[in-house]
Amino acid sequence: MSALPDVAPGLRGMPAGLPRLVPVDRKLFPDGLRTSGQHPPVEGQLCAFEDFPLEIAGPTVWTPQEMIDHPELWIHLWTESELEELLHAVDSFIASGTPLISINKNNFCMPKFEPQLQKIRDDILNGRGFIVFRGLPIEQWGRYKAAVATMGISAHFGYLLSQNKLGLILGHVTNQGADYHNSLDKIKISATNAPQFYHTDETDIVGLLFCAPGETGGASGCASAHTVWNALIKERPDVAKTLSSNIWYVDRKGETTDGQEPWFRNPVFMVEPGGKERVYVKWDPYFVKSLSRFSDKGLIPPLSSEQLEAMKVLEETCQRFGLVYDCEVGDIQFVSCCQTFHARTGFTDPAPPKPPRYLLRTWIGTPEQEGGWALPFHDSFHPKRGGIQVDNTPPAADPLTTQGGTE
Repeated sequence: MSALPDVAPGLRGMPAGLPRLVPVDRKLFPDGLRTSGQHPPVEGQLCAFEDFPLEIAGPTVWTPQEMIDHPELWIHLWTESELEELLHAVDSFIASGTPLISINKNNFCMPKFEPQLQKIRDDILNGRGFIVFRGLPIEQWGRYKAAVATMGISAHFGYLLSQNKLGLILGHVTNQGADYHNSLDKIKISATNAPQFYHTDETDIVGLLFCAPGETGGASGCASAHTVWNALIKERPDVAKTLSSNIWYVDRKGETTDGQEPWFRNPVFMVEPGGKERVYVKWDPYFVKSLSRFSDKGLIPPLSSEQLEAMKVLEETCQRFGLVYDCEVGDIQFVSCCQTFHARTGFTDPAPPKPPRYLLRTWIGTPEQEGGWALPFHDSFHPKRGGIQVDNTPPAADPLTTQGGTE
């Protein structure tokens, strides 16, 4: 059997700072695939600002009012027959004794719903960029079965990725009391109750299962990056140019493999190389703000006044064109991180004995040869492209034990 391609053909030079990785150990990675991890782009494949489109049209461009007027476009209400098939797939998978880390579309079978799932996948990747599945009876099924359902659906969209140095392919999003004010370089905002500004994750698609609500706050937000780009080009082309320049350093927050620098650099907006040449986005302000420990030492440039202004304008524009909505317990939300920003308002947890606000998260890789975006990265063809991989940390998944997100 031929090896799966790790590197897209025809690259004009590999980026510096790639990790030194030994061959995949199938005892650690049963499917023979290791998450590729975070990498800088291939500079020869980056597009100059002058070559970006002046206006984007099509299904990826939408306004919040359009979504408010047509909730049926982005909320999928489970039917009784769909839930029956989903529960059968969950029970069959659990009964098989297969480890959670090995879940895939072949051992989590939904033959009747599969055609609809592929249409939804196409809409997430190439259209509006997000969907909410509503009506999963998580109180009846329990968190474990609901998590298996979420991972199974995710596996039909792509490959489950490691999300942190622990190798978690099922992440926990809840307030762990981390001190982000003084330890932003060591923690992730998903482990706090602070607001998450509009951002993308280190993946192609992010999935979120809503297990328990907060007492107040915690609303979700989505914004079309293409609607935002159109507004920036029209109103602040200087900001659009700054955001499309390869000057943005991103913090790895200590999650590094041998051979990697503690940061990498990429533009916020990039153009998909070849073919469709769509505008791709990669951004999280919390991973840019946390780099002062390196810029203070002169190891990387500090944020310029132009960059600070661009960050402010970008967030304001996302808020202006963002759809903000409350999710219900049992909702499963999927968002494309290629052309869609997502956010969360700050929240407070209810007092005990009520459970704290709790979500479970999947990161999903969609390689170029399987209908994913063509990206200006050397791993565009790798099945488990993106994510966070530290050394040979094997994949792990435990729906019932909180971990990850803090040092």
